[in-house]
Amino acid sequence: MDQLRTQTINQLPSGAALIKRELCYTICFIFILISSIIVLNLGSSSRSLPLFRFDHFFPRKLPPPFPHTHPLRACDYSYGKWVRVDKKNPVLLYDEDCPFLDPGFRCHRNGRKDIEFLKWRWQPHGCYLPRFNASDFLERSRNGRIVFAGDSMGRNQWESLLCMLAQAVSNKSTIFEVNGSPITKHKGFLSMKFQDYNLTVEYYRTPFLAVLGRRPITTPPQVKLIVKVDQLHWRSKQWKGANVIVLNTGHWWNKEKIAKMGCYFQEGGTINMTMDVMEGFRRFIKTLVSWTTKNLNPEISHVFIRNHSPIHYMNGTWDDGGVCDAATEPEQDYKKLRPESWNNQYIANAIKEINYSKVRLLNITYLTGFRKDGHPSKYREPGTPVGAPQDCSHWCLPGIPDTWNEILYAQLLSMEFRTK
Repeated sequence: MDQLRTQTINQLPSGAALIKRELCYTICFIFILISSIIVLNLGSSSRSLPLFRFDHFFPRKLPPPFPHTHPLRACDYSYGKWVRVDKKNPVLLYDEDCPFLDPGFRCHRNGRKDIEFLKWRWQPHGCYLPRFNASDFLERSRNGRIVFAGDSMGRNQWESLLCMLAQAVSNKSTIFEVNGSPITKHKGFLSMKFQDYNLTVEYYRTPFLAVLGRRPITTPPQVKLIVKVDQLHWRSKQWKGANVIVLNTGHWWNKEKIAKMGCYFQEGGTINMTMDVMEGFRRFIKTLVSWTTKNLNPEISHVFIRNHSPIHYMNGTWDDGGVCDAATEPEQDYKKLRPESWNNQYIANAIKEINYSKVRLLNITYLTGFRKDGHPSKYREPGTPVGAPQDCSHWCLPGIPDTWNEILYAQLLSMEFRTK
């Protein structure tokens, strides 16, 4: 018996051998586990396994969110995508019954049947666009002034904001034009009073924002008009003291329009016969941002310079058969967007150069570029002659400018805006 026990003991592995074998089993198990996790991460989104992130070791090649080089900031509302609203009917901030709309922007009333273009909302990349709160905006603006100055695209945005704010006012008769003027595009200055809030929302028609004047008698006959690139429009003195100022220009700063008008640029009292439109615009934008720093109080005024609103004429220009009435939904492929307007770079550069924290870029170009479906096109105001060019520059209301104002409101919230 003792001999059998001794033989059995001799056949058993030593303690060191046992430890070595168990260690080997453990290493094999860990290797298999890690391999499985890696395979799972490669085959699915890293968000589904938040405890095991291998993005740094196995980066995925993602398509660029937009065809521009602008870096995304934490809450850059400018870049994102249009998301279809999953509802039978559009969710509108107002409708065409708003009394402050120009007839030319009431597309449905002018014959447009589809409403699909209203069933989209803007979703920024990486951040949330706050829902527009008209009551809050009015309360924050109490006893204040909101000014829009620029071309007719600025008028589009001004009318949009009027209708958005009016939704929070039960008695619409308390909203009126201070001079009794009708809402018409032929007026160069309109000021709407929200009586319950002692607030005015004003519009100044200044397509160049600069002084546009007649030619001096001594100039060559080809000079019909002059744009003074070193002076703002004389109405600018009325913008001082406003709490929110939204400025835009650019559509009139193009080679064809300037040439057709016989327009030349003047600086320092001298007409420059060789200055092209790009150089003229560059010099004026520097004048504009300089004016904001010298004439506005940063404790009072929040200034936004809005960049270019894209046009969508297809198969021709506005005066050569261009159309846009076939578009019924946004463009889905960012690669098909038209190149960014050269005006935008001059605006962005000028804003970066100034030390004024309350001057911001209201960047609407990229998001608007997708919306070829949002123009009045052939559904123009009553009385428009048959065969008149389609309008692929302005926007139906309700429509795309509502999103511009949602972003304006969001930026004001981020600036902790409130009148004093």
